[in-house]
Amino acid sequence: MNHKRSQILTALLLAGGFWATAHAGDAKEIAASVCAACHGEDGNSVAPTFPKLAGQNAVYLQKQLKDFLSGKRKNEAMEPFLGSFSDGDTSALGVHFAREKTAPGTVEDATLVEAGRKLFQDGNTDSGIPACAGCHQVDGMGNDRYPRLAGQHQTYTLAQMQNFKSGARNNDKGKIMRSVAERLTEAEMKAVSEYLAGMEVK
Repeated sequence: MNHKRSQILTALLLAGGFWATAHAGDAKEIAASVCAACHGEDGNSVAPTFPKLAGQNAVYLQKQLKDFLSGKRKNEAMEPFLGSFSDGDTSALGVHFAREKTAPGTVEDATLVEAGRKLFQDGNTDSGIPACAGCHQVDGMGNDRYPRLAGQHQTYTLAQMQNFKSGARNNDKGKIMRSVAERLTEAEMKAVSEYLAGMEVK
């Protein structure tokens, strides 16, 4: 993105109420030219290693993009594309993908769903794991701080929990996810990932 376009985006951001409408075209352009290869133009990635961005909470997504740009969150697949947009683009993209409809996920191993549901809704008192629903909401929709998980690819969800557990991902506020993930077994992570993939999307 050239310097002039970056200045325009900044000016529109300061314009307040006109911002979202004015940026819609820019965000769609960026999504098509930069994001679509991995995440799909509408944010519904086909490859299970790449997260679905459609329907994700805008504020949460904006934070993740800013963390990638600052280097706080690292991902080899993302690194080649970080030079394609500025810090100012993160807000536009967050709003753009939040407005898209999440495609339903697919359960791959139905035998894990019930165990995943129990862990998500009730946690595991024996190992001190809180219910995932406490942060991500009972319907998996999340909020500004915690991501929407309903319908997310199980491969991606599992990888993120493994990264939190190992410390490879450390951009969670207050180390909340890291403290939870370090108590999760591999079997529990797989089960909850499977349950989330099959959750109803809204």
